Amino acid sequence: MEGDTVRSEHQEEEEEEEYVLLDLDSVYSQLQIPPNAPYVLSGLDTMQPVLILDGKFKLIGQWDETIGTCLLFKEEVVPVVHEETGPSEANLFAGKCIVDQKQSSSKQVKPVGRTHRILKFRLAPNFDSPNTASAQTEQVNL
Repeated sequence: MEGDTVRSEHQEEEEEEEYVLLDLDSVYSQLQIPPNAPYVLSGLDTMQPVLILDGKFKLIGQWDETIGTCLLFKEEVVPVVHEETGPSEANLFAGKCIVDQKQSSSKQVKPVGRTHRILKFRLAPNFDSPNTASAQTEQVNL
């Protein structure tokens, strides 16, 4: 009996990590979201989580199951390196690596995780985007 209690307490302490894909396609064109804007994501254990972007935009989410598995990757910039080779008495760079500054850097992707859940967001019903609000003001003033 005592062993069961210890096992259940241990299971409660373990946290499970789960990735979720945030889909902002339906609101992206309506909002001016600055890069690296702060955000607050709450209610992940509810049917309609809330996302507040940049302290201004309130979005309501809806869970959606994927047909397959979404693979998640992170992107890393890898500099292009060329190694000097070939016979040359005047070659001062023999066996050295040279980084070409003119050539664009290549990117390498590495797997991070996978998910079966997507969280699709829309504007909160009582929220008007700044573009919509200014358009309504102009119409009233005309």
